[in-house]
Amino acid sequence: MRFGYLSLNAIEGIRPDDLARELENRGFDSIWMPEHSHIPTSRTTPYPAGGPLPEGYWRMMDPFVSLALAAGASTRLELCTGICLLLEHDVLDLACTTATLDALSGGRVRLGVGVGWNEEELANHRPDLPFKLRYSAMEERVAALRTAWSEEEAAFDGRWDRFTSSWVYPKPPNGSIPVALGNAGPVGIEHAARYADEWCPIDASMLNDGRRPDVAGAVELFRTKATEAGRDAAAIPISIFTVGNKLERIERYAELGVDRVVLMPPTMELHPADRTLHHLDSMADLVASLS
Repeated sequence: MRFGYLSLNAIEGIRPDDLARELENRGFDSIWMPEHSHIPTSRTTPYPAGGPLPEGYWRMMDPFVSLALAAGASTRLELCTGICLLLEHDVLDLACTTATLDALSGGRVRLGVGVGWNEEELANHRPDLPFKLRYSAMEERVAALRTAWSEEEAAFDGRWDRFTSSWVYPKPPNGSIPVALGNAGPVGIEHAARYADEWCPIDASMLNDGRRPDVAGAVELFRTKATEAGRDAAAIPISIFTVGNKLERIERYAELGVDRVVLMPPTMELHPADRTLHHLDSMADLVASLS
């Protein structure tokens, strides 16, 4: 089992370069940065977990700038977004930004992506894109990014993304950047199963085919859909985000064939650096025993 850690990535907390050093020294294999460029104060869209929205959601720094600092402070950590709201970016800017980080870090980037849950947030970035069509737009955006990363003279002509034949540099050192989809419901699972390089859902959001909370059922659904899509389901890595450090839960995920667990902060409220370090210390035995 491999272990990653999701940072809240707020300026009030631990610096990303300090966190990267601490994670690498403790045996973690990856650092994950979330993304919300902003949260509209209207708060029309309810928080999916219910209740008030934790303050950490509207205090997040840019994930790619933070991952660049983490890259310079580490040698082997995978640099991951958890997750990038890829529809809230210009496609060519995102292709260049991710490839630049990947090239400068020696091919350590993993682009975790999702469609987001906040309708007003997407509308501020993309008034042209109806919220109900975000999944099809995500599939097209992933295809456009892969084209920009891999082709010397890249061109793309889709419904939502299009660019004429262009030189888009730098190129990722390994030919492309792995794309991990974080979607956890049946529709998102089907998308991940068809075209993601990795699946990275949050366990509390994972639903089975009957739309009931069920981690094992969701994993089974993912593998069934991947097989139906003509893919080798066993060869697609699964990383699961989870809160807490219960040994029984991690062992259960290992039995399901999960490749990596991404441990999360206890809450998404703001917390200082020393609290993060204390939290990492509380998970040290778990990581050492199961890595």
